[in-house]
Amino acid sequence: MVLAAVLAAMVFTGCGTETGSRTGKQMETEAGGTGNTGESGQVVVVMGVSSEPEAGFDPAYGWGAGEHVHEPLIQSTLTVTGTDMKIGYDLATDLKVSSDGLTWTVKIRDDVSFTDGEKLTAEDVAFTYNTLRDTSSVNDFTMLDRAETADASTVVFHMKRPYSIWPYTMANVGIVPEHAYGAGYGEHPIGSGRYILKQWDRGQQVILEANPDYYGEAPKMKKVTVLFMEEDAALAAVQSGQADLAYTAASYSDLTVPGYGLLDCKTVDNRGFNLPAVPSGAVSEEGIPLGNDFTSDVRVRRAINIGINREEMIDHVLNGYGSPAYSVCDKMPWYEPSAKTEYDPEGAEALLDEAGWVKGSGGIREKDGKRAELHFLYPAGDSVRQALAADTVNQLKKIGIDGQIEGVSWDTAYDRAQSQPLIWGWGTQTPMELYNIYHSVKETGLAAYSPYANPKADQYMDEALAQNDLEKSYELWKKAQWDGETGITQNGDIPWIWLVNIDHLYWVRDGLKVAEQKLHPHGHGWSIVNNVDQWSWD
Repeated sequence: MVLAAVLAAMVFTGCGTETGSRTGKQMETEAGGTGNTGESGQVVVVMGVSSEPEAGFDPAYGWGAGEHVHEPLIQSTLTVTGTDMKIGYDLATDLKVSSDGLTWTVKIRDDVSFTDGEKLTAEDVAFTYNTLRDTSSVNDFTMLDRAETADASTVVFHMKRPYSIWPYTMANVGIVPEHAYGAGYGEHPIGSGRYILKQWDRGQQVILEANPDYYGEAPKMKKVTVLFMEEDAALAAVQSGQADLAYTAASYSDLTVPGYGLLDCKTVDNRGFNLPAVPSGAVSEEGIPLGNDFTSDVRVRRAINIGINREEMIDHVLNGYGSPAYSVCDKMPWYEPSAKTEYDPEGAEALLDEAGWVKGSGGIREKDGKRAELHFLYPAGDSVRQALAADTVNQLKKIGIDGQIEGVSWDTAYDRAQSQPLIWGWGTQTPMELYNIYHSVKETGLAAYSPYANPKADQYMDEALAQNDLEKSYELWKKAQWDGETGITQNGDIPWIWLVNIDHLYWVRDGLKVAEQKLHPHGHGWSIVNNVDQWSWD
């Protein structure tokens, strides 16, 4: 398989904001030094404190991966993703995969240098991947046997097993220099990307400056200052004019900030809950209770899925800033459209009647002396998930299912989700999200996060990974969701209920033109500045 050449000009979609004229007045900022102006090509961005990479800007320790997936600004990547989530090229100029899917051969550019003047070669690429294979605790490299060079501009990846979506991994792995990599690299990274890290004050800010020797189109923004603040402080920075763009939450969206507009970015940052699909009674090897007698009935799970009004939930919880979620891969090339359902409370009640759950006192259903009820868990301290859990309980009461909610710590949440529904947050730009949630694991024969298994869906996902044609693999991922007879969507097993995709919101100074975004993944972080090099001032 040979992928198409890198997109010469990318059309960005996903966000919209109203912008007006900029005053041009310079301001002193908390970032230290002179504030920015349109003419100077500077921008001050505020992100949440969780966006600061604890281990620094080292791809081996999470930079460019995890919850804040993005194409690193400081390092170059072999591939990139477009707004349609199809693969294009960055360092790569050609890419081929063997018929058995076990060998990937990548040709790279020969005109790229690191910012210390040393040339970037295939040796650096192989070194990066072998290092991440051995040390990364964030990226999954268990499928990689080794990376080696064929010549100075050709790297060959030897896989332990076929992995058709390897190009998506390559889009998030920044290439580091073998000659300059070691302890402390994360604090003083050398790369070949669009920007150079000039200053990092832990807990406060990062200052990036445009790489004057960048091999691609020169960044329009010559200096990018990123401040790390809590939500209230971010709002204050905007209200005082000390930031050009700052993240915010839906709870602040009704405010009016003079000189700023609200940027609304669409996402695959979804929220939903698991429904244990096996009866109770079994325990794991660690003694964790498995299963739930109520949700083990597929008719109950289907009733819950169509008994929730997602649009109403978006209005109640997110102030309208969200979209209904029907799967963990909404809007992606591998999304199966039949996952979408309509709100149908009458249909939900009919399914519960069919399952033998009859309305009793107070309108709550009963069967064999037991009440229809669910105990929803949510991560303590997460107000949005708490509100989603509460709204879910209120809505389900209308069809006769009682419920309670409880905030829990992650120390116990994973274990308790094996028998109770937990409000989760997921969403990334690779089909492995689907695999990790629904595919069974060898140790238990059940999926990892909630007890469920479908051998046919497993087979489709395994076949998708074994493909040597990325485009063809999309159809197999879709079949894992629903093939006409079985799958994980409403007409199938529906072991997870997806509620909403949460829009990412930002205050943007009038006159700042933010290049429209790709769909953001889970995490209100670095995705917004993925294309900061293409931003401009009116």
